[in-house]
Amino acid sequence: MDVIIDAEGCYLHSRSGKKYLDFHGNSVHQIGYKNPYVMEAVKKQLDNLPFIPRRFTAEIAVEAAARLIEKTLSKDYRVLFTPSGSAAVGLALKIARKVTGRHKVISMWESFHGAGLEAISAGGEYAFSKDMGPMMPGHIKAIPYNAYRNLMHSASKENVARFCLDYIEYIIQNEGDIGAILLEPIRATDVHVPPASYFQRLKRICAANGILLIFDEIPTALGRSGAFYAHQLFGIEPDILVLGKGLGGGVIPQAAVLARSPLDCAHDLSLGHYTHEKPAAGGAAICATLSYLEELKLLQQCKKLSAYASKRSAQLFKQYECLGDIRIAGLLICFEFVKNRQTKEKDELLAERLLYTCLKNGLSFKLSAGNCVLWHPPLIVTPEQLAFAFSVFEKAIQECAGQSNHRALPY
Repeated sequence: MDVIIDAEGCYLHSRSGKKYLDFHGNSVHQIGYKNPYVMEAVKKQLDNLPFIPRRFTAEIAVEAAARLIEKTLSKDYRVLFTPSGSAAVGLALKIARKVTGRHKVISMWESFHGAGLEAISAGGEYAFSKDMGPMMPGHIKAIPYNAYRNLMHSASKENVARFCLDYIEYIIQNEGDIGAILLEPIRATDVHVPPASYFQRLKRICAANGILLIFDEIPTALGRSGAFYAHQLFGIEPDILVLGKGLGGGVIPQAAVLARSPLDCAHDLSLGHYTHEKPAAGGAAICATLSYLEELKLLQQCKKLSAYASKRSAQLFKQYECLGDIRIAGLLICFEFVKNRQTKEKDELLAERLLYTCLKNGLSFKLSAGNCVLWHPPLIVTPEQLAFAFSVFEKAIQECAGQSNHRALPY
């Protein structure tokens, strides 16, 4: 593991002299590292008012909440801040319990909602619940949308969506007392993007059964999908929205829960009760992040770069049979590697070799699900930097695929 001594823009700099174009960043660097807007705003806030006891508030916290609400379609939300995404997920689940009087929650297998006990109980990745003993009661798992690998062996997005929703309805009918459904609109770890019809029917299912719909957009909001909030791509709104990661501009750990105004009915409880629930420095970071996104028109830039990424990815898919599937939403990009396109057998060894080869050549990214290469580049990435990433990546495929008995396909 290399030691990082500096980070700025899209780059990490190590003690050994390496420079990495970072397409990982734990999904916090939408506006890059050491962003000047955020750094200046946070420094100024620290000089003026670094902390607010929770019985009071401050203008900067109110402004941050108002600006997040302004970005919603209905503009009919209330906001609670938390110091972490895991805490925000827990808070969203508490709101659902209080409002509905029910403690059962449907979430998805293979999902990730944080590392706290509440979050791993809702999450569907074994790596996080292993050896942790019994999870919290009331958490029920459903089948996640996946048009590439699914129990139907179908590539039809609509058919897969229908199957997944039929199963959710089956759970509701047989389990009863469901208070909420929690999911990621776009799964950040492998970029599965359901059709809009999936969410429209899911919303109807929730409304018909008095269930709250909670969207976890901790890694995908703030423009990564090409929309400010990822769910806006599908034309619906959740009852509760969870934000985090890049919300603090890559400088301050910051998360938030947006709940529809009618859900603001727990005045007899301290639902949040966090020491840092009225963030001063965090509020400054949020406001500066939003200003930077707006002034540099980064959502529009994201869409343009996404088109380039789609074109280059299609070229790679045409040429290299080790690529089983490529999924893109804005600048959320996933390359899934397989040993055989027909059987879809995962090639985890190849994915690992690609990671270390690319790191050696100055490109950093994340591996997910064993065989998926995941890119979450900053929205400030330039066309030249994205082209460099594709060049390094293709050379790595050429070098490593031969070691896994793959071949390049003829044009």
